[in-house]
Amino acid sequence: MSNLRLTPKDDGFTLAVKVVPGASRSRVAGAYGEGIKVTVAARPERGAANDAVIKLLAVTLELPRTSVQIISGHTNARKEILITGLDASSIESRLTSG
Repeated sequence: MSNLRLTPKDDGFTLAVKVVPGASRSRVAGAYGEGIKVTVAARPERGAANDAVIKLLAVTLELPRTSVQIISGHTNARKEILITGLDASSIESRLTSG
């Protein structure tokens, strides 16, 4: 039972992500509104935090990095992420099995 909203788009699904950069460790922290909250150790400098978010989500979802893209919010804590290569139920189960 999750409030995770995955919106069909292009060849995948979009997901709202709240990012907390500069954390003690990188992890999927859990549900946040209709999306998820992630913490990354990287600072928001020269795209380091965005790269860390993509890497964390790709590893968590067991996907190549090319299957996880930030499509909006590059300079904001709230981002819209496009995930390709998985169906909605697989994305949800992999993100919430923490």
